Amino acid sequence: MAGNLERALAIIELLARQGGSMQLAAIADTLNIPRSGTHRLLAELSEEGYVRQDEHGEYVLALKLVSLALMWLSTGGVLDISQPVLDRLAAASGELARLGVVEDDHITFVGKAQGAKSGLRYDPDMGSQPPLHCTASGQAWLSTMSDEEALELVSRQGGIGKAGPRGPKAPKTIQQFLQDLNGARKRGYGIASETYEAGMTSMAAVIRHPVTGLVVGIVSLAGPTSRLSDARLKELAPALLEAATDMGAATLSSPYFKRSLRVAPVAAVVQPVEPKRKGRPRAA
Repeated sequence: MAGNLERALAIIELLARQGGSMQLAAIADTLNIPRSGTHRLLAELSEEGYVRQDEHGEYVLALKLVSLALMWLSTGGVLDISQPVLDRLAAASGELARLGVVEDDHITFVGKAQGAKSGLRYDPDMGSQPPLHCTASGQAWLSTMSDEEALELVSRQGGIGKAGPRGPKAPKTIQQFLQDLNGARKRGYGIASETYEAGMTSMAAVIRHPVTGLVVGIVSLAGPTSRLSDARLKELAPALLEAATDMGAATLSSPYFKRSLRVAPVAAVVQPVEPKRKGRPRAA
């Protein structure tokens, strides 16, 4: 039973990553599942409304998963508390503002607001879980931990040399990664310029629960590197930190964050490495 459940979930995750339709044979071969077993699992998932076959007989995800995700977001109060803040930050910056929720050992983006009205726009898929060591969101979260804890968490994702999406300036050594992490601690926010994707720069700050001080999420800004110079990032930093503080205060009214705090995330037990600095918004 457990094996079938794991395989069914693997099929759902594969179809979600694929973003399009897949033949039964391609699904079976990609996941190394016998084609007969893949056919049975797809039939069961279709009966339950999680996948469907298109006119060519290929399999795609059905809208039931989307409906469940939207239902969860609405009942958890995450979007209610974040959207006004994201809208304000996007309007002030002219770039993409996003909310990421910290859960277990990863960050998942669940909310966004696009501030770019014309020209180049950065608009990635929602629900993505970014690699931690080469993104501003990961850098911001990891900077609240000790070096040892940060490296342990990165190793769970495959380490710094893991194959996958990377920008030309992604850290290639532990020393470079720790140097970037220390810079985030000193600034109070993470910066990733062409480390995750060529031509893209982002910055991110952690969201802390105002009572416990636990890290519950991140807020980020991202856009073309041509618009986000070092000087522009410094100009946007106060607005980013203000948004993180506002979201932290708003978590008190979110049922989701109340539930999530019952089990502390990985970084929850680690206190901020840097002391409060003059001029920085209070995080708790």
